[in-house]
Amino acid sequence: MSDSWERLTPLLIIVVAGILWVTLGALTALVFCSIALLSLVVHHWRHLIMLERWLQAEELASVALPDSSGKWGDVFARLARIMREQRKNHQQLGFALERLRRATSAMPEGVVILDDVDRIEWCNPVAEKHLGIDTSRDAGQHVTHLVRQTQFTEYLNAHNYSEPLIIKQARNPGLTLSLQFVPYGDKQKLLVSRDVTRLERVHTMRRDFVANVSHELRTPLTVIGGFLETLAEEGASDPETNKWALTLMTDQTRRMQRLVEDLLTLSRLEDSENLVREDNINIPAMLRELCQEAESLSAGHHRIGLNLDTKTKLMGSMDDLRSAFSNLVSNAIRYTAEGGDITLNWEIRDGQGVFSVQDSGIGIEPEHIPRLTERFYRVDRGRSRETGGTGLGLAIVKHVLTCHQAKLEIVSEPGKGSCFSAWFPPARLIAHKASKSPP
Repeated sequence: MSDSWERLTPLLIIVVAGILWVTLGALTALVFCSIALLSLVVHHWRHLIMLERWLQAEELASVALPDSSGKWGDVFARLARIMREQRKNHQQLGFALERLRRATSAMPEGVVILDDVDRIEWCNPVAEKHLGIDTSRDAGQHVTHLVRQTQFTEYLNAHNYSEPLIIKQARNPGLTLSLQFVPYGDKQKLLVSRDVTRLERVHTMRRDFVANVSHELRTPLTVIGGFLETLAEEGASDPETNKWALTLMTDQTRRMQRLVEDLLTLSRLEDSENLVREDNINIPAMLRELCQEAESLSAGHHRIGLNLDTKTKLMGSMDDLRSAFSNLVSNAIRYTAEGGDITLNWEIRDGQGVFSVQDSGIGIEPEHIPRLTERFYRVDRGRSRETGGTGLGLAIVKHVLTCHQAKLEIVSEPGKGSCFSAWFPPARLIAHKASKSPP
C-alpha cells in the first residue's frame, strides 16, 4: 500500500459509503464501512506483529527488518537506518574500548577502575598480578575485600591521595607496591599500582652503604684523633710512645686510603658509561706475576702452587681482571692458616675459561656464601679488619666479572677450605697460535 493511497483511503471510504448509502441504502453502506475499517485494522495489526517479533529477536542485527510500503515502509526504513548507525557506533565503541584495553594492558603500572562505592569494575593484567585480582571473578567486589591491609583501608578512607602509599604485598612478601588513587568522573576512582621493589632495594642499599662507610671510617678517625690529642699534650714526648702512636696512625690512614680506593673502583665499575677495554691478555703470564706477589705477601707462611693447563688468552680489561684475580688471591692468603696450601689454576673446562683459587683455609658456612659479594658483608668482622680487608673486595670481583659476561662460583666447607672460580664465556677466549719456527 503506497503512501498516497494510504492518505486517500479514509476519504475514498467516505465517498464510496456515501454513494452506497444513496443507491443501496444505509445497511449496505455500514457493511462496507465495517469491512473497510476492519481491513485497515488487520493491515496495521499485521505490521505491528511483524515489528514486535523483530524487536523481540535476540540478535536484532541478524534479523532483517520487515519489508513493507507506505507509512509502515517509512517506519521500517527509518528503523533500518537507525540500526545501521547504531551498529556502526557500536563497532566504533568496541574498537575504541579494545584499543583502550590494549593500551592499559601494555602499561607497566596496574590500573583498577572503581565505581562510586569503591567496587571493582575492571582492571588490567598488571593489576591482577600486583593485587591478586581476577577481573572475571572479582568484578563487583569492594576493593578492601581483596587488598586486606590496615594501612590501605586507612589510606582509602582518608581521602588524601596526593602522595602514594608504599606497602609490602601480603601475598608476595618480596613485592613492594606503590598505590595511589586518582579520583575522576562522578565519585569514581582509578587505583594505580607500581612495582617499586627494585627502587626500595636501592634505597635500602644506599642507607646500608652510608651506614657501613660511616662505621668503617669512624674507627680509623677515632684512633688518629685520639693519638693526635695525646701527642699534643704536654709531656707526651716519650720517643717509644710517639713511634707506637705514629705507627698506628699510619696503619689506620692506609686502611682509609684502601677503603677510598675500593669505593672509587666500585663507582667506576658501576658506571653504565664505563666500557670494558678489550685487551688481548696473556693469562698465564699474569698468573705467574700474581703467584710471585702471593709468595711475597705470604712471606713463606703458605705453600703456593700454580697450574696452567692451557696457553689460551683472554679478551678483557687487563687492569680490572688483574685487580679481581689479585683480590681472590689475597683473600685466600688472609683466611688460610700458616702452613696451608693455596693453588692458582687456569684451564679450559666445558669450553669456558676458568680461573680458580683453591685454599685449605678456615672455610665458610653455607648460609654466608650467597651474601659474600655484598658490599661490606663479612663473615667475621673482627678478623677481616685485622687482616686489612675493606669488605669491598668480593663486590669488586663480582662487578669486574659481570662486565666481562663472566660469573663467580664459590664452593666452600668449614674446616676444609674454599675454591673461588671465575668462569669466562667462550666468546672471550682466544686460541693460542703457535709461531712457526724459522727455516
